[in-house]
Amino acid sequence: DDGRAFPNVRADIRRIPSLLNSWSVAWLYGQNILILVAAEQLNNPLTWVLAFLLMGRAHAQFASLMHEAAHRTLFKNKTANDWVGNWLLGYPVITSTPAYRRVHMAHHKREFGPEEPDIPLYANYPVTRDSLRRKLMRDLTGRTGIKLFKNQLRGFSSPDKRVRNTLWRMTGVQVLILGAFVLTGYWWMYFVMWALPYFTLWRVINRLRSIAEHGGLRADDDRRITTHSVAQHFITNFYLVPYKIGYHLAHHVDAGVPFRNLPKYHAMLREANYVDNTYEYPTYRALWKAVSNASA
Repeated sequence: DDGRAFPNVRADIRRIPSLLNSWSVAWLYGQNILILVAAEQLNNPLTWVLAFLLMGRAHAQFASLMHEAAHRTLFKNKTANDWVGNWLLGYPVITSTPAYRRVHMAHHKREFGPEEPDIPLYANYPVTRDSLRRKLMRDLTGRTGIKLFKNQLRGFSSPDKRVRNTLWRMTGVQVLILGAFVLTGYWWMYFVMWALPYFTLWRVINRLRSIAEHGGLRADDDRRITTHSVAQHFITNFYLVPYKIGYHLAHHVDAGVPFRNLPKYHAMLREANYVDNTYEYPTYRALWKAVSNASA
């Protein structure tokens, strides 16, 4: 049994709620603008620190909805799905959704396969706690983000015109975001509240989430061997795995299920005994502890 639902049930859970997803995209922008406005109005050190932490979450939100668009499960209309996924979700966080889609589909076709794009994030686990701590410190201090960004900038000299054009489009979107901050009179927010969280907090979130998805596992035809299942809780849903992306085993069993239906699908997998406590970690902390217990 591969965990996929029977055809009639599968058709139901694969329905794309385009109107609700439109609200998700609009509220993604709205809530993060409100966070910055509230920080400016209250204007005290505590609210600025809280806003900074929440802007790290903002990048996780953009990436999660971009991931949904990459699977073409954000909107029923393909043109709208791809345009929103690229211009409103991907480019703001310096990602090309079509390019991401190409490599991400290889990931779904064969986790840990020869074309696996994300394997540097979760290969060679378990590791020692010191090793994991060093990785997270490189992320938090911006070294990982800067290294990846420098590699990305090399695309400006790429012989492939599509790569160069994509980078210029992403640059244009960043200029627009900077311009919006300038018009409000808070130009510095672009660097402190948008760019800095991208190079620091987002890299920590991305690594922790990636480890929680596939760290310490191996290639196999059984998705339960390639992909972790973790019980979901409000705090991690809010900050680490927004838009239901934490239901990752269900997502890998059927990548055509929209994010809003993943909790329902996960419950079905539990009911069918495809997933039980043998396969599911009770918390993310328990999983991270398990993959950082290698002896020195």
